Amino acid sequence: MRIKFHRVERKEVPSFLSNTQIRVPEVFVIDENNDALGKMSTAEAIAKAQDAGLDLVEVNPKANPPVVKIVNLGQLKYEREKLAHKQKMQQKKTETKNIRLSFRISDHDLDMRVVQAEKFLSKDNKLKVELILRGRERQYPQKAAEIVREFVAKLQANPKLPIEIEQALTNQGGRFTIILINKK
Repeated sequence: MRIKFHRVERKEVPSFLSNTQIRVPEVFVIDENNDALGKMSTAEAIAKAQDAGLDLVEVNPKANPPVVKIVNLGQLKYEREKLAHKQKMQQKKTETKNIRLSFRISDHDLDMRVVQAEKFLSKDNKLKVELILRGRERQYPQKAAEIVREFVAKLQANPKLPIEIEQALTNQGGRFTIILINKK
């Protein structure tokens, strides 16, 4: 059997047109001190950039005329990458943690799962509480729903954790699920 290899798709960092790559006849120029120099021909703008020992970089190609800036291209790319990395690090990924209950769970086990759930919710994770009915347990869906509601009630009894139900209790073929979040 043939093994298929999938290429990893990389997100491209926006590339800047610079100096002679800029093909439009007229541009709006901003100098290295962020002062607007106004409209001028592209050749004239490139000459000004070379006089300053810097690059002419297209900042906003969609404007009419396109906006270009006289800057060091390497430094501009570095600053953009640094900003993108900083934004990526500040994003918080919320994980969904699962806790599985059983139909015949003892009080002690239920209390242990409540402690574990409080730990997950205090770390700002979502919590999916699940109870699966097997065999003859399927004849008592009311009892299963009652067990899950009792578990949620024990979690909500903790005044330090303001818990909110993100998805209400659902029953899909003997599988009861509810999703909880910490509403700080």
